Amino acid sequence: MEVTSIFANDINLHVQVDGDGPPILLLHGFPDTSHLWRHVTPLLVSAGFKVIAIDQRGFGQSDAPENVDAYTIDKIAADAVAVLKTLGVTEKVGLVGHDWGAFIGWFLCLKNPELFHAFVAVSVGHPLAYRHSGPAQWLKGWYIWMFQIPGLAEWIFSANNYKALRDISKESVDAEQRVASFSRKGRLTAALNWYRANFTKLLTYRFGKNTVPTLGIYSVNDVALTEKQMTDSQKYMSAKWEYFRVEESSHWIPLDDPAQLSAEIIRWCQPI
Repeated sequence: MEVTSIFANDINLHVQVDGDGPPILLLHGFPDTSHLWRHVTPLLVSAGFKVIAIDQRGFGQSDAPENVDAYTIDKIAADAVAVLKTLGVTEKVGLVGHDWGAFIGWFLCLKNPELFHAFVAVSVGHPLAYRHSGPAQWLKGWYIWMFQIPGLAEWIFSANNYKALRDISKESVDAEQRVASFSRKGRLTAALNWYRANFTKLLTYRFGKNTVPTLGIYSVNDVALTEKQMTDSQKYMSAKWEYFRVEESSHWIPLDDPAQLSAEIIRWCQPI
């Protein structure tokens, strides 16, 4: 595995590259880093892919700008584009995103469809499907409103030795990695700024239809998202769409069921 730091858009981005073959770009969400893909990456590499995993801005070993407006979706998406350019990737890429990474993935497909031949959206559906998914999703997404209050979410996550972060994890190694990442000064706020910088866009931005072939993957035990916000994504597609339902997994499919997830990624992201 090659670990490198790429300077782009005025920040340093921590990037891991592994394998040799058709490229797949992996984008994590909250509260994760590229560590999220630790079980998935070896399976993709064994299948003959080159895997590119980024610690997105504000997370892991990448820089964390202080200003809230440094975390708008256009700036985050621009980081991914810059990484591919810096690495000299010229062919179309398979794109995989989980949680916020899926949201950024949708945005990338809408803004830079020429860069991607396939997209796997894990857990989070098309932004318009999410916006119009109704009361059940609003109830599941109550925390987004809470995250808008500066200091409150930081206190909740850091209280009792970061108990809320630890409770997310099924394995101690994941809990310790999250705590180590977010216990650094300003890091928890930086991650939460993703929610604060994009709250209005979630409600008002004019997202279009996706022209990149997309596989939506959802887990029935997801505490934060409804199945409807994923299945309704088909309404906002102008390309091939498929849906895959994982029966035995929490929201963190890459950690709970990496074998099944990897098999679907490998199937969907075969180069044209």
